[in-house]
Amino acid sequence: MDENEWLAERFERERPRLRAVAYRMLGSVTEADDAVQDAWVRLSRTGSSGIDNLGGWLTTVVARECLHQLRSRRRRREVPFDAHLPELIVSDADLDPEQEVLLAEALGVALLVVLERLAPAERVAFVLHDMFDLPFADIADVVGRTPTAARQLASRARRRVNGAEVPRPDPDLARQRKVVDAFYAAARQADFDGLLQVLDPDITLRTEHGNGRPASVVRGAAAVADQVRVPRGSRLRPVLVNGAIGALITRDEQPYSVLVFTVADDRIARIDILRDTDRVHQVAAAVVSRPN
Repeated sequence: MDENEWLAERFERERPRLRAVAYRMLGSVTEADDAVQDAWVRLSRTGSSGIDNLGGWLTTVVARECLHQLRSRRRRREVPFDAHLPELIVSDADLDPEQEVLLAEALGVALLVVLERLAPAERVAFVLHDMFDLPFADIADVVGRTPTAARQLASRARRRVNGAEVPRPDPDLARQRKVVDAFYAAARQADFDGLLQVLDPDITLRTEHGNGRPASVVRGAAAVADQVRVPRGSRLRPVLVNGAIGALITRDEQPYSVLVFTVADDRIARIDILRDTDRVHQVAAAVVSRPN
């Protein structure tokens, strides 16, 4: 085996972890794959000479590329940060092995939304340290700060994440589905009391509309129950969204919206709704053409 073949084999072993790092930083599978591919291009050009820890070297390269993309995105201000859901991963049933790696450790949509609000260097420091246990000396090299400053970045990000009180999803999909099915039943019957029984008192309902509009947010079980409507002529298709129970709503056989539920302690703690037409069609493409 020559060096190029050896490098390619080693890189493929690292790819799933690198994609997971990049997805948490960027909230986009497409951009994450681009960042990982850039790392391979650089590695294939330079070779492994002088690299003592290939996994660490690749992580640093990917993290720097992600930081560059985050800073570029922030300068362009293409989408207000409070109006942006991450790129959702939608599947019909169980996750495949690659998706399981990508979404490991209960990486729910709610947490990704909070990460979108962090400054680029904060997000990179938090992801690398709190999610992947990288030492601050290595993180400092990525963000161009001292180890002490890198520690402060991660600490500041951690306070913001903890302050957002992100609910931790129940890992048992069967329990999630039971709660969500009860929600659907109450919604179809316009059963207000039934909805209150399955909604957490402090539930958040967040809807992304697209076209640069800020997300609309409704809080509290009574307010959310009052908002629940079943659109006429709509059909509901159960799906997994980022590993959690969700639904693809179609109207006139066309994708209309994507819902993802965060179920914690046998109640729905959060509902995120994607209603941006272009993005709904994009994320639904993986399942909409398959028979129910």
